[in-house]
Parts: sequence; structure tokens; C-alpha cells
Amino acid sequence: MSSALNLSHEPVTKIPHGKLVMWAFLASELMFFSGFFGAFIVLRNANYDTFGQGSALLSWPLALVNTFILIGSSLTMAMCIYHLERKNNRFFQLFLGLTILGGFGFLIVKFIEYSSKFEHGLFPGQEHHTLFFSFYFMMTGFHAIHVIAGMIPMSFMWFKSFTKKGYPYPVKVETLGLYWHFVDLMWIFIFPALYLMIPYHGAIGGH
Repeated sequence: MSSALNLSHEPVTKIPHGKLVMWAFLASELMFFSGFFGAFIVLRNANYDTFGQGSALLSWPLALVNTFILIGSSLTMAMCIYHLERKNNRFFQLFLGLTILGGFGFLIVKFIEYSSKFEHGLFPGQEHHTLFFSFYFMMTGFHAIHVIAGMIPMSFMWFKSFTKKGYPYPVKVETLGLYWHFVDLMWIFIFPALYLMIPYHGAIGGH
């Protein structure tokens, strides 16, 4: 195929089309999350006591554990890209597998946290459910969906790497890495917004 017909890279920027599409997708996702944060800040300022009481019922230690898990998974994602570019399939499998485990770990901790909220009636339709918890479930649930969405192609790549040909597409893994780093970054903002920025001393501990 002639270079004029080679569509693997954009002719001006020389950036793979997959990366350009991913950047465009992440820009649209950023608008979604920005809307969540904007509405959260406005309504928090108008209902500070309610939001403060709700924040005090969250378990910041569990959220901190999830923060470290996602930061670690960003590192392992970067390492798996590094080794795939150098055709080191064994280490690619190792670090991609650790990234997937990090995703599972995050979801397990989130399941524990959600179970506690349901046990105490802090879910939609219950007496103790407040506007704060509407934002809590919306923002953390939307983020958890993104985590799952990232783990699906990761799992495909990981299983594919055990075949005879392996998974010789570092650009695709790097593109997925952009998505995963974005997911991790969004949690870095969600964590303090929900768990740390609203000190309230009227509640007794977190659930």
C-alpha cells in the first residue's frame, strides 16, 4: 500500500488515529464529570449542613485505599506499555495483569463501601437518603462504570497475549492507557470532593 493510502496515522500530526479519537472521547467525558462537579459545588454551598452530615458518614480510609490502588494501577499500566514496546511479553503480561487486579481491587472496596451504605439505609428511596448521597452514588457509580469499561479491553489484551502471536499492538495499549489514567485522575478529584472537603463534627464516625 502506498504511503498516500496509509491511514494508520493522521497526515499532519503523525499521531495514530486511535489516540486522536481517544483524546476526543476523553474531552467529552471531562465535560460530563465537570457537570457533576459544578452541580455538586453549587448545591453543596446551598445545603452545607446536609452535605456535611453526609460526608461525615463516608469512610475516608476505604476511599484512601482505593486511591492508592488506582495510583498503583496507573504505574503498572505505564510499565506494561513500556515492556510491550520492547517486546518483553512476559513482563507485559505481569504488569497488565496487575493493572486488572487493581481494577478488581477498586471494585471490591467500592462494593464493601456500598454494602455499608445499604445496610444503614443510605440509598435512594430510604428515609436517611439525602441530596448528598444522590451525588455520592451518581459520581462514584459513574466512575465505577468507567473502571469496568476499562477492564474489559484490558482482559482481552491480557488473554490475547498468551496466544502464539501474543498481543503486538503497543499503540492500542497506550491508547487504552490514556483512558485508564483519565479514570484514575477523575478519582483523585472525586475523593477529596466527597470525603475530605466538608468537615462536619456533628456526626459520630463514618460507616
